[in-house]
Amino acid sequence: MTAALADFSSLRTLVDLLRWRAQHDPYQRAYIFLADGEVEESSVTYAELDRQARAIAAWLQVTTGPGERALLFYPPGLRYIASFFGCLYAGIIAVPAYPPQPNRTLQRIETMAIDAEATLALAQEPTRTALKPLFDSSAALQGIGLETPPEGDDGHHDWRVPSLSGDTLAMLQYTSGSTGTPRGVMVAHDNLMNNLAAMAYAFEGTPRGAVPSGFHLDPAQHCGVVSWLPPYHDMGLIGGILLPLYAGRPAALMPPAPFLQRPVRWLQAISRYRATYSIGPNFAFDLCVRRITPEQRSQLSLDGWEMAICGAEPIRAESLHRFASTFAGAGFRPAAFYPCYGLAEATLMVAGRQAGQAMVTKTLDSGALERNRVVDADGGADARIVVGCGRAVLDQRIVIVRPEESTLCPPGEVGEIWVSGPSVASGYWNRPEGSTQTFQARIIPTGEGPYLRTGDLGFLDGGELFVTGRIDDVIIVRGRNHYPHDIEASVERSHPALRPNAGVAFAVEVDGEYRLVIVHEVERPLGIDVEEVAGAVRQAVAEGHELQVADVVLVRPGSIPKTSSGKLQRRACRANYLARRGGSGRRRTRSSCGWSQSSANGSVSMRGTSTLTSRWRAMGWTQRRRWFSPASWRNGWASPCRSPSPMSTPPSTSCRVTSPARRCPHGPVTATSATGRARSQSRSSASGAGTREPTTSRRSGGCSPGAWTRYARCRPTVGTRARSTTRIRAHPGG
Repeated sequence: MTAALADFSSLRTLVDLLRWRAQHDPYQRAYIFLADGEVEESSVTYAELDRQARAIAAWLQVTTGPGERALLFYPPGLRYIASFFGCLYAGIIAVPAYPPQPNRTLQRIETMAIDAEATLALAQEPTRTALKPLFDSSAALQGIGLETPPEGDDGHHDWRVPSLSGDTLAMLQYTSGSTGTPRGVMVAHDNLMNNLAAMAYAFEGTPRGAVPSGFHLDPAQHCGVVSWLPPYHDMGLIGGILLPLYAGRPAALMPPAPFLQRPVRWLQAISRYRATYSIGPNFAFDLCVRRITPEQRSQLSLDGWEMAICGAEPIRAESLHRFASTFAGAGFRPAAFYPCYGLAEATLMVAGRQAGQAMVTKTLDSGALERNRVVDADGGADARIVVGCGRAVLDQRIVIVRPEESTLCPPGEVGEIWVSGPSVASGYWNRPEGSTQTFQARIIPTGEGPYLRTGDLGFLDGGELFVTGRIDDVIIVRGRNHYPHDIEASVERSHPALRPNAGVAFAVEVDGEYRLVIVHEVERPLGIDVEEVAGAVRQAVAEGHELQVADVVLVRPGSIPKTSSGKLQRRACRANYLARRGGSGRRRTRSSCGWSQSSANGSVSMRGTSTLTSRWRAMGWTQRRRWFSPASWRNGWASPCRSPSPMSTPPSTSCRVTSPARRCPHGPVTATSATGRARSQSRSSASGAGTREPTTSRRSGGCSPGAWTRYARCRPTVGTRARSTTRIRAHPGG
C-alpha cells in the first residue's frame, strides 16, 4: 500500500479503492452471498477479497498481458467478484458476460467475443466443463483460452502492481441489446470512480473525495445494500457491487432466479439485514405486489429501507403507488422511492434527486405529448402521469435537443436527452463511426460539446428530468407520435388474462401506411376466450390512444423476446413478426412459425390455441377455442378443433392432429410422434371429406426446449379463397 492511498480523495482506480478498504477495514465483511435468496452460503472480508484478487492477478500475469480482454462466464456469486477484481489487478480489461444456459443460443456470446477480440475466458470448473464443447464447436470461440483461475489466496505475494491510471480501461460493459446489437462501452477507471462519487453524493450528500459515511447505517446493522440484480449488467455490477464497496458497507447478494421464483425473498433480505438501499426495475415492484401474500407481508419490516431505487426501464407511477399502498403495513414509506435515470454509455447514473426529497410526478396532456409538447392536464382519460428522475448529479450536464437539427429545444418541448460529464465513456470498442455519432454530438450553431446522444426522449422542468420514451421505439401513425410503453400499459390493463410487463407494441408498414400491432403474453391460457381478449385490447387502445389495432397476437408465457436483463426487445419481436408474416406484415396463409391469422381482415392471431377468421364467422360457423397444457404436449396428444357438435364445423375441412390415440371427429387423421416421424397414415377420399396429409413436428433454430414439439392445423379447403391456418404449439421463444 502506497502512501498516496492513505487519502481517500487520491484514489483513482478501483484497484486503489479495494486496497484502501483492505487497509482501513480489513476484517469488515464486504459481501454476503445468499445462494437460494435466504441462507448465507458464504461471505468475504475486504482483506480476503484483496488477497484473492491479487492471487488471480498473479496467475493471469504469467500468460496474459495488460490490456487484453477477458470474458467472465460466472454465475452470480463471490467468485465472480474475485475474478472481476483479479482482472483489474492484472491490468486486464474485464468483459462481464452471462453464463450460457442449456439450449440458449450462443449468438450474443459469439458477438461479444468477436467484437471484444477476447483472448481469454474465465469460468468456474462446472461452467468450464459445460462450455468446453461449445467453445470447441464454435469457430468464433475456438481461439479463446477457456480457463479456471485458482481458488483461495495462494500466490497473492507474487502479484506485480500494474501501471494503472484513471484513463486505463477497466471493462467493456456491453449494452443490453434492447434496441439493437450489443455494443461494448469502454468504461475507464476514472468513469467508474466519478460515477460512484456521484451516486454517493446523490444518495447521501457525500462531497467528492470525502469518505462515505455508510448511508446512515449504525454499527448494529448488518448490511447497507441488498441486490438480486445480475452482476453482468451495469446496474447490478456498479449499483449492487461496486457502490457498496465505495460506501464501505457490506452488501447481501442473491441470484436473480430466487427472487423471480419467490419475490418475497428480496423484501425478507431487506428486512433481515436492515438494508438502507436496494435497486429494482419497475417490474420488480409490480411482481412483489402480485406475488407476495398478506401473510408474508405481515412478517416484513421495511421501515429501514431509505432508498427504493427504481430505474433501468420506464417507471410507472401507478406501479410505485400500488407498491407503497400494499406494503405500507410493513413500514414502507412512499418517500423512500428514488426514481433515477442512467445508461451504460454514461457508466450508470446520470440523474437522481437529493436524499430526503420527495418523488416528483407531472400529469400531462397525452395528445400534446404526441406532438412533442409538454402541456399540464388535470387528469382524465387523455392524461398521462410521468415520473421525474431527478436532476443531473455532480458534474453531469443534461440538455434537451431536437435530434434532427441538433438544436436546443425551447422549454416545454420534448426532445432527445444529451449528456456530458466525467462519467460518460469514451466510446464503443472497435466502433469508431458509432462512437463519433453517439459520443461526439455538438449543439448547432454554438458547437458546444461533446455530448452523449442517449436515444431517449424527455424534457426538463425546473431542472428535473422527465423521460418519455425512446426515439427508436416511437410509433408514428398519421403524423402523431405514440410511445409504445403507454400503449402497452393500456393493453395490460384491458383484460385480466394478459400478463403484466409481457407485451409489446410496434408499427409495421402495409401498403405504404404504418399500422399498429400488439403482441402480448397470456397469463392463464386454459379456457381463454380469444375474441374477448382481443376485443378488450382493441377497445382500450382505441379509447386511450385513438388508434386502430391492425393485428393482435396472443402468445404463451415466455414468448416475448427479452434481453438477459429482462428488457423487452421490441425490435426483435417486430422482426419475428415480419418474418412470420412474410416480411411485410401481410397475411401469409401457411406460415411456418404459427403467426397464422391475417391483419388485413381484422382477425386475431394466437399461438397455442384454436382461432377462427372473420370469414368463417361470416359463414355462420362457430368453433370452441381451447388451450392445451404443456402436460398434454408431453403426453403426446392434442385435439385440432374440438367443436360443440359435428354440425358446428365447416364442411370439407382438412384436419391434422398429432396423436395416434385420438381421432378427429372429421375423419381419419395422421398421427406423428414427438420426434416428428409419422407412425401411421390414413387417407380418405370420401366426397366432401377433404384431404388428410401426414404432418411432422418442427423445430425452430435457437428455440428453447419444447419448441415445435406438437402442432395441429385445421383449414377450410373448398368454397372460399380465405384459408385459415390454426396451429397449436408449445413455443416459448418469441
